[in-house]
Amino acid sequence: MVPDDFEKTVYVNATDVSTKAPPAGAEPGPKTIWGKFLKKIELDSSDAERLSNEDLDPVPWERRTWRWYNLALYWISDAFAPGGWRAAASLMELGLSWRVSLFNLALANILIAIVITFNAHPGARYHVCFPVFSRVPFGFYFSYVMVVMRMITGIFWYGIQTYTGAECVRSLLYAIWPSFRTLPNHLPESANISTSFMISWLIYFLLCIPAHCIRVENTRWYFMFKCCLTPICGFAIMGWVVSAAKSLPGESLFAQGNTVHGSKLIWTFMSCLYSNMGGGSTFATNASDYSRYTRKEYSILFQLFALPFSNIVMAAMGVVGAAGTLKVYGTILWDPLLLIDNWTSRGGRAAATFCSIAFLVAQIGQNISANSIAAANDLNCIFPKYINIRRGQIIAAFIGAWVLTPWNILTSATAFLSFMSGYSIWLSSIAGILFSDYWLVHRLKYDVNELYKPNGIYRYNKWGVNWRAVVAFSCGWVPLLPGFINAINPNIKVGTGMVRLYYLGFFYGFSCAALVYWALCYLFPQQETYVEAVLPPGKPSDEEEEIYGIGSDSVGSDYGVEKKA
Repeated sequence: MVPDDFEKTVYVNATDVSTKAPPAGAEPGPKTIWGKFLKKIELDSSDAERLSNEDLDPVPWERRTWRWYNLALYWISDAFAPGGWRAAASLMELGLSWRVSLFNLALANILIAIVITFNAHPGARYHVCFPVFSRVPFGFYFSYVMVVMRMITGIFWYGIQTYTGAECVRSLLYAIWPSFRTLPNHLPESANISTSFMISWLIYFLLCIPAHCIRVENTRWYFMFKCCLTPICGFAIMGWVVSAAKSLPGESLFAQGNTVHGSKLIWTFMSCLYSNMGGGSTFATNASDYSRYTRKEYSILFQLFALPFSNIVMAAMGVVGAAGTLKVYGTILWDPLLLIDNWTSRGGRAAATFCSIAFLVAQIGQNISANSIAAANDLNCIFPKYINIRRGQIIAAFIGAWVLTPWNILTSATAFLSFMSGYSIWLSSIAGILFSDYWLVHRLKYDVNELYKPNGIYRYNKWGVNWRAVVAFSCGWVPLLPGFINAINPNIKVGTGMVRLYYLGFFYGFSCAALVYWALCYLFPQQETYVEAVLPPGKPSDEEEEIYGIGSDSVGSDYGVEKKA
């Protein structure tokens, strides 16, 4: 029996959409070139009333294609990249032994995996991305500030990771055409980039464009392919290094111990731990950008094992490889791309070709998973009428790879690079507030319909700002500011206590923001936001499909009405 109020249901048949001509008093079309351009690129699925579109709406059932193993393979493929290989290098250069360095990496990855898993649950349960569910703790409009901050981070690191991708292409060209090593440079020294590297940069960028056009739910196939390819490459390089070095005399890297001791060792360890956790702070906020494509909430639990395990295996490969290169080449080569660049024989070039292709595939996937999709979701939220995830990725790629000119940043703008490296003092506070609101304050109960109402219960006040989140966010990062300034410019002296507090940055920012937010919500609750959970529709039953015409294309941009059948 069809209920009386069934016309209020979210499910809408495409055949029911009105095709009547607009009324006589309808607003005329745009007359300027810019207006016509905006009209041309306007998304068909955009909804001006709800400030949403198809990619910003909760993911419908037919697009929830990720299983638990897809998330596990996603993290494994993310770890097997050049950055994962050299993860232990910076720690050992600061004075930690290889054992302590690997323990530090293991601890950091275990802790960040826990945070990521907790913050992935809103996506797995409500199937919305970070820009949408952040409206609950921060308020509908103040959440845009958080979205912009994360967008800046994603675009910036996309550019920095593009540099590594160009290095992969350069190694590939070295292996195929050895004469590419001696290609004359026609660019001035002030450009901070050579002709050969600019060619590599352009090739990498062009290779990324098709990958950015893949729908997010279908990227699982790319990560699955990458997960099959890159571990083979990693184990092959490690096996060759061990075989080549085992019979050679010389000092072993494994014999080196800590070069710092006492309290300095402790604070160096904490600084490295903060740095490694800070590198995952972006994932701590964008975890729901992928978990929203899963069908089962428990799928996210497999991240707890896959993330730390894969990162430790790759870092251990890097340590073994570096130890071998010390004997083979007389110097430590932490970068696997520099290692394969030394394979100049005929067979060595063939092996270098395979390895550089594997690392190239890995780097493209890592840039997509860590940066471009996060930035695209943020652009999608800010401009829902014109930008979807595909367009957002292209825009983020162009700005990150070309507008920011990362080769100049890495060469001359070291202070700016240090600034962005310490950006996690803000992201950790955001992650803490997200955790606190979802698990402690609202206890997993959101109204998914209200998330898309600018004047709904999550507006909080006429400004759309939750003042509790503002206070908690400030408490999370302001005390870290002196140590952060010292990290950017060591010539600016601050107290030892401030520097050491900064070394505890992620722990302090996350825990302080989470606890302050919980306390303020407990003392000053916003009663109308405490509701029973309203979830998006799950898999339609066969009866619903037959009687009510529910199908795979039935959820339109007017998603926000709760089904009462």
